[in-house]
Amino acid sequence: MNHVKNAVLQAATELFGDKDPSAVDRWVAADYRQHSALAADGPEALRGLVAGLGEDFRYEGARVISDGDLVALHGTYHGFGPDPLVGFDVFRVDAEGKLAEHWDALTPQVKDTLSGRSQTDGPAEVTETDRTDANRALVAEFAEKVLVGADYSVLTDYISTETYHQHNTDAADGLDGFGAAAAKWAEQGKNLVYKKVHRVIAEGEFVLTQSEGEFGVPVAYYDLFRVENGRIVEHWDVIAPIPAELPHGNGLF
Repeated sequence: MNHVKNAVLQAATELFGDKDPSAVDRWVAADYRQHSALAADGPEALRGLVAGLGEDFRYEGARVISDGDLVALHGTYHGFGPDPLVGFDVFRVDAEGKLAEHWDALTPQVKDTLSGRSQTDGPAEVTETDRTDANRALVAEFAEKVLVGADYSVLTDYISTETYHQHNTDAADGLDGFGAAAAKWAEQGKNLVYKKVHRVIAEGEFVLTQSEGEFGVPVAYYDLFRVENGRIVEHWDVIAPIPAELPHGNGLF
């Protein structure tokens, strides 16, 4: 495990597992920059958040990927509100091994999904590290051409026609499942509009994109893809509305 990933996992364990506010001193940079809608800027705001976590709070991790100085966590928060929240967290780690910046997106956990898959189950271990660059390039091109460019004529150049496991709660497996969901969303006035891809984070067969767009309202899109043999074969996501106001001036991205 690389030192960047290890730093984030250890920090997360002490902050959100042990619920230890003093872990901020060990793991968080003095100029910690916050993008979450749930907390103000700086280490002291994070300390206050950790100190306020209830006895029933726990984090259930599903997968972790690291790319350079960025580490992405995918998992479920229990006790952060009345219902469990599925989320993506992205941390930037500085040269001293401390958390320097944080982005996230959360959505309520849904038990009954069209695919029968949960929002977090499926493969989690990174095994194909030699394919990282190729998989990053594939998904980045897919995001620009298909998601932002809305050119669905090339969809099968990127997504497998044989296997496409879907974890979006409103879509069934396969390209047909995605097409049916998109049609239903359009009827509800919620067209999938991607305006800008802000980050692409890749490790092995997993590639996470962080994007800005609209889904009836302005939203943040976090899409995690698993790539196999040069095609996308699995997809997890969180679509989170962008609040009108944030507790800091850093923006959501």
